[in-house]
Amino acid sequence: MENREFRAALDLHWMASDASDFEREHEIYREDAVLEYPQSGEHIRGRRNIQASRAAQPSKKRFTVRRVLGGGDLWITEFVLTYDGQPSYTVSIMELKDGKVVRETQYFGDPFEPGPSRAQWVERIR
Repeated sequence: MENREFRAALDLHWMASDASDFEREHEIYREDAVLEYPQSGEHIRGRRNIQASRAAQPSKKRFTVRRVLGGGDLWITEFVLTYDGQPSYTVSIMELKDGKVVRETQYFGDPFEPGPSRAQWVERIR
């Protein structure tokens, strides 16, 4: 799969994620895909199990993609995942095999106030 084709599929993935379209959201995964959340120690094996785990999430969620970087068999997305109005800054690392995601690792970071010791050098992100 060409970079532009996968990028288009990835854009559809994030739009479907935001719309809670669980079938379309998971079209980019291989059947034997693995999803890992290192911070909680979770390892989910199989596209259908990944999809079911996300569909079972009771919170209202929204996805706002900040940027996508990648090419070939490695793609990284920075996005804000908001659950019930609480943002979490998230990085998704997707590894591809034969044009589909075989492994995804997601890292989450909650927002925090800037440290006063560096305030003179900081520009706030909006």
